[in-house]
Amino acid sequence: MNPSPSQRSGRILLAVSGGIAAYKVPELVRQLTKAGHEVRCALTPAACEFVSPMVLQTLSGAPARSELFDPGEEGEISHIELADWPDLVVVAPATAHVLARMTAGLADDLVTTLLLATRAPVLVAPAMNVNMWDHPATRENVGRLRERGVLLEGPVAGELACGWEGEGRMAEPEAIAARVGLLLSGDAWKGIRVLVSAGGTREPIDAVRSITNRSSGKMGFAVAAEAARRGAEVVLVAGPTALSTPPGVRRIDVETALDMEAAVNAEFPACQVAVMSAAVADFRPAHREAKKIKKEDLGPDQGLRLDLVPNPDILAGISRERGDRIVIGFAAESHDVVEAARRKIARKGCDLIVANDISRADAGFDTDTNAVFLISPGGEAEELPLLSKAEVAERLLDRVEKLRGVAR
Repeated sequence: MNPSPSQRSGRILLAVSGGIAAYKVPELVRQLTKAGHEVRCALTPAACEFVSPMVLQTLSGAPARSELFDPGEEGEISHIELADWPDLVVVAPATAHVLARMTAGLADDLVTTLLLATRAPVLVAPAMNVNMWDHPATRENVGRLRERGVLLEGPVAGELACGWEGEGRMAEPEAIAARVGLLLSGDAWKGIRVLVSAGGTREPIDAVRSITNRSSGKMGFAVAAEAARRGAEVVLVAGPTALSTPPGVRRIDVETALDMEAAVNAEFPACQVAVMSAAVADFRPAHREAKKIKKEDLGPDQGLRLDLVPNPDILAGISRERGDRIVIGFAAESHDVVEAARRKIARKGCDLIVANDISRADAGFDTDTNAVFLISPGGEAEELPLLSKAEVAERLLDRVEKLRGVAR
């Protein structure tokens, strides 16, 4: 995993506190060094009970420090010089205890002293019991740290070492390393907010049934991940999907087209680029039954009639209000793909339509690859070959950069 052209390698100070999740730290060091970063490690005394400084020193290629005052280490690089050294400080795992000490501004060991003395951005990866994470004191501490600019990655939900299940697991090393890469991205997209919609919508018929489609959200999630990788601030409005949130992306989960419209309209004024890849249902039931409709209540051989009403046209709505924003739409077509997309861009008034043929087995809904046409307002069509959805996202954002006049 080499740094991409829009990323740079950096100097990472990895601060390790005393939690069972410290067993993941050697892999995190490996991921960071593999990405080209220079890593130095500092451990709390409790962290040394969970992971050996020698292991981290071997993997990082630099001394791993655990003592605030060590004559041998101070002769090589003092703790204040170490605080000035990094481009980014990563605290992993960040226990409830170390978060509380950070909030209070304590400096009673090497790690907390470094955190108080450094001017580098700080990213924390919390890890603790779910009840500790949910405790009002922890929530207050996290809120105060956020206000000071401290960044969070995780925690994630799952089975915890203590036997409980819930939110509290430290984010995986791959996710933390990816977030580090995002934070050290180049400046081409810095300050740009990108709004992405993804996935299908679900329009309820009754308490258990709904009208939906086969969209997995993979294409939109790939766009969100690529925009974040380039350094943009990304908001992802996602319909029902099992996909995990890309690193560095703020996610808003919605269900219906009306929910998606409200979320998109709320976020759109603050964005500079909007990529509307969601497969929004064109219609919804005019009436939703509060209870499950039972077949026996309809009578033998009696069908069910649904009255449908149109959903709002989200893409056309924001295109009318776009001003100098770039708005990208998607067209999932089963035939006459290019001509249908040309008609769509004329109706919607957006800057570009990404059209794909959903009749293909290797492209479209719920696949990892896509073959698309990029349709301009004048009707010009650029055909892309079959690519991974991540590669399609890269090509699409390259086009957005040209539209915005951004030089890479």
